[in-house]
Amino acid sequence: MIVEPDITSMAAQILERYPVLREINSSTEHTQALELMENLIEHYDANVVLIEALANSIERYEEGAEEFASFNKEISGADSGVVMLRVLMDQHGLKTADFEQEIGKKSMVSQVLTGKRNLTKEHIIKLANRFKISPSSFF
Repeated sequence: MIVEPDITSMAAQILERYPVLREINSSTEHTQALELMENLIEHYDANVVLIEALANSIERYEEGAEEFASFNKEISGADSGVVMLRVLMDQHGLKTADFEQEIGKKSMVSQVLTGKRNLTKEHIIKLANRFKISPSSFF
């Protein structure tokens, strides 16, 4: 059985080794945090507590950092499904033509991205399956 002082000591050791779990203060630390996140996600179940702490730290940094100000302004008020689609496109280096199986032709994807058309339930399920994420990520 682990007693409270043991847990506190372990947490202090982890935070000393990985201070980005608590706070990110620069773009260099942000990059380090993203790299750590990639490593932690490889063993998601074992690292879920650390992943959640790191995700909170990354979110706080990205909400306040000047380098994200224009992006944050652009996505505030934007459709969350479109935002998620743009994030997936950016992360995976994809173009509108790469979503024919999930959404349709390039023109249809462009219409979704510009807000002229909405993602349907079918689109969301196909996208979630392709990228192995929860459909709720689009809401």
